[in-house]
Amino acid sequence: MIYQKVVLITGGSTGIGYAIGAYLHDKGFRVVGTSRTPANYPNPLFQLLKMDVKDGQSIQNVINQVIADYGVIDVLINNAGVGITGPLEELPETEIKANFETNFFGPIAVMKAVLPSMRQQKSGLIINITSIAGYMGLPYRSIYSATKGALELITESLRMEVKPFGILITNVAPGDFATNIASNRYHAPVQKGSAYEASYGKSVSLLNQHVDSGSNPLQMAEAVYAIIQTKQPKIHYKVGSLMQKFSVVLKRILPDKLFERLLMNHYKL
Repeated sequence: MIYQKVVLITGGSTGIGYAIGAYLHDKGFRVVGTSRTPANYPNPLFQLLKMDVKDGQSIQNVINQVIADYGVIDVLINNAGVGITGPLEELPETEIKANFETNFFGPIAVMKAVLPSMRQQKSGLIINITSIAGYMGLPYRSIYSATKGALELITESLRMEVKPFGILITNVAPGDFATNIASNRYHAPVQKGSAYEASYGKSVSLLNQHVDSGSNPLQMAEAVYAIIQTKQPKIHYKVGSLMQKFSVVLKRILPDKLFERLLMNHYKL
């Protein structure tokens, strides 16, 4: 009998998380997804458990239930996240903190909850879904870029700490994908008379267009499946259009001011 790996995906009810879960389910994995509102999805393709990554007790409850049901968690995919846009000067402090709680502190809490069992079984793979936006400071996406960039670095550090226990960790940074992230994103309102009214208004429109015309989330699912099948995953993976992936290379090789000018031209600033 072929062993079916147990995969836990946070934020598994919609978007990239659902695409990954559905693909792995079809490949024979035992998939458990999480959602803050699983009751809204009455006939899920795979099991959905209630979890809020900002609630430590709900995280522990899910980890305990999955281990009780299946004995192990072979793969954790930290996918739950939310978007945020706006001029930094006009973003409410509460929204900034809430975004960090979900995109940064949430994945840390889930990793800390799952690591004891992975250490005990002397194996495990953690895949953190970050963003190409985490490789560069993007105008009017400062907080989102910061949360995803911070998670990239946390992964680098933790990867070295847990490698002696047989646990592997990697990042997968998507570009723009056609999901519902724009509708769930916190948009600071374009304020009439604001110093940022014209430029931010144009940027919000562009950001939504990028998501609407984004790639098929199936690409992310295929990439994650390939990583799970890899014995020694790389530290960083990037999935998206050629230009989006190439932007990371340009960031590394171009002078800072030239790269800044390219970004400003792209966002019509």
